[in-house]
Amino acid sequence: QVQLDESGGGLVQAGGSLRLSCAASGRTFSSLAMGWFRQAPGKERELVAAVARSGGSTYYADSVRGRFTIFRDNDKNTAYLQMTSLKPANTAVYYCAADWGSVRFFVDYARTALYDYWGQGTQVTVSS
Repeated sequence: QVQLDESGGGLVQAGGSLRLSCAASGRTFSSLAMGWFRQAPGKERELVAAVARSGGSTYYADSVRGRFTIFRDNDKNTAYLQMTSLKPANTAVYYCAADWGSVRFFVDYARTALYDYWGQGTQVTVSS
């Protein structure tokens, strides 16, 4: 089993920044590919960004590319999502997810069904 604990959400004004953290425990962190998803009220959960086990490959939703950065620290068992130039449209609950050992990560990284473990979510609210 893997436990994922997110932190760093909150209320921020448009144009501001936040850094989300996802601390993992229960399995060797370097064996986990990681993703950040978000879900706004009335909408489906969608990929924000994903990072491969080594950290060498990253993927982003078109709407956040250039403003958000996903990275990981395998020594600290933690994945991060640095968010800048935030917009009200970025308001959502943000979820951390982990994929353990799937060979299909590089193809299916945007699919929620790929991920084996999920955090409880952290609210991000961007005011205009």
